[in-house]
Amino acid sequence: MPPRRHLNLVDRGRALAWVQEGIRLREIAARLGCSHSVIVRLRQRFLATGSVETRPRSGRPRSTTQRQDRYITRQALQTRTTTASTIRRRLRVATKTDINEQTVRNRLHDQTLQARRQLGRILLTPRHMMARLAWSTRHLRWNRQQWAQVLFSDES
Repeated sequence: MPPRRHLNLVDRGRALAWVQEGIRLREIAARLGCSHSVIVRLRQRFLATGSVETRPRSGRPRSTTQRQDRYITRQALQTRTTTASTIRRRLRVATKTDINEQTVRNRLHDQTLQARRQLGRILLTPRHMMARLAWSTRHLRWNRQQWAQVLFSDES
């Protein structure tokens, strides 16, 4: 498994405590399952800023709030067959926020929810299964001559 590139806040604090105890940087990296350079950069940043917090980054602001993200997730979980465009419309009605369908898909992907295709066949009920079993047991002992009288067609 490749080494991790990022450490969470707890692991960063743990790594700094080990650095202050005098443990070698490579050993700390091995304990945390990350690259040696991650620990080196962490120590340098701590010496420069006095903090291990992740610095704010520039970038495009999110078009949805955390509350709207939860709403999107809840809509998808309540009705599994709901499409992204339907969720988008419901969000617009509920919060008067207009977002792209792709944003809805991205928020669902962030929550590890994936799109599914509807099953392309009719599910068999227990009644169907019993009827099929009865038909097969009735025709179990048929010979070639009897089967030659049958015309099969696939018109379902």
